Formats: sequence, structure tokens, C-alpha cells
Amino acid sequence: MVEIKFCTQCGSSKIDFSIPENDNRPRFICIDCSYIHYLNPKIVVGCIPAYEDKVLICKRSIAPRKGFWTIPCGFMENAETAEEGAQRETLEEANARVKIKSLHTVYSLPHINQVYLLFLSELQDLDFSAADETEEVKLVNEDELPFDRLAFTSINFALKNYFEDRRLNRSMVHIGSLPADTMRLH
Repeated sequence: MVEIKFCTQCGSSKIDFSIPENDNRPRFICIDCSYIHYLNPKIVVGCIPAYEDKVLICKRSIAPRKGFWTIPCGFMENAETAEEGAQRETLEEANARVKIKSLHTVYSLPHINQVYLLFLSELQDLDFSAADETEEVKLVNEDELPFDRLAFTSINFALKNYFEDRRLNRSMVHIGSLPADTMRLH
């Protein structure tokens, strides 16, 4: 768990961890100015970049899960929409430009305080390449997808549903989660 050592409002080091009035869970509270420090999940945004019957995947060159495959995704930044973040991450990780089509996956990882928002997207062109955080990028169809070498359960969940949706000619948002007490890789 993250610990607050100094108040971001007044700089005091007198921080209590208790349940504020009219709340239902412990929070870090500044004893000097009464500011309540809310700690909330991080949002991870990304794309399933599609071209014809294939998707663009990236082989990670950084931890965690270096050497494993994923789709372009990463932490959302302040002052951007989820869609803008997904497009930015795709450009940063695969040098690929995409057009967002729709939300595809919402996947919660409460044990690490993350929520994934993954979008269906269309590659604008075939000019893509590995970037700083990737060793390799490539277009693959379902049969070529290395399901046993995917970096995270959230990506496995999203891609399995993507290809099933294609087979069934359906479009829907998929909601999933990895329970907080699960000790597997996310």
C-alpha cells in the first residue's frame, strides 16, 4: 500500500490513517489542515489496432514482462481523454497511427489498483515500427497470436473476446476482472 508521508496541501508530516466522517474506508488525513488524501486506481488505456483480419501486437522491451507480447497500452496522462491516451500510447509504443472506433474492454485489477480501458481501433496505414518500449511489432491473425506469451491477463481477455466477436459478427463491450486475492500476473 502507498503511504502518504507529507500533506500535499500544507506540507505537514502529521498524517493519520483513519476513516473520515461520512466515509466508509480508511484514508490518509492531515492532522494539521484536515485535508483528506484520496488514493484512486490508475487508468491504463490502449488499443487493439486492427487491419483486415489481423491485429498489431508489440513485444515488450521493458519490465514488467519484458520479452512478452501485448497490445499498445499504458497509463493515461492528465489533461487527455481516454481515447487520446490510447492513440498516444499506440504511437509511442508502435509508431502507429490509429482511428478509435469503440470501447471494447473494461478490465479491473483491484490487487494493483488499475483499470484497463481498451479500444477497438483501425490502423491508418501500415507504417509502424518498434519504439523505445518495444523490441518488435507485427500484424498477426488469430492463429498466429502467441496466447501463451501474452504479457498480461487483461490483454489475453481482450484479444480472445476480440477474435470471438469477429467470428460471431458482434460488437460489444467486455467487462472482466482479476479478483484482488489472485496472485497471478496481471
